[in-house]
Amino acid sequence: MAIIVNVDVMLARRKMSSGELAEKIGITPANLSILKTGKAKAIRLSTMDAICKALECQPGDILEYRQE
Repeated sequence: MAIIVNVDVMLARRKMSSGELAEKIGITPANLSILKTGKAKAIRLSTMDAICKALECQPGDILEYRQE
């Protein structure tokens, strides 16, 4: 897929664990894992909003497009 999810990068920069982020944004660690691995087919804007608030970042810090 040409869309790259950089949640792990932002977690490392913020020194936050996946479990902590999942708890802060109100989703299960399993669903966060699906998102982080790029297996998710869609993401709700409300979830993206919560991720950006928790990690103090912009959507472009989380999602990246790379041409295949």
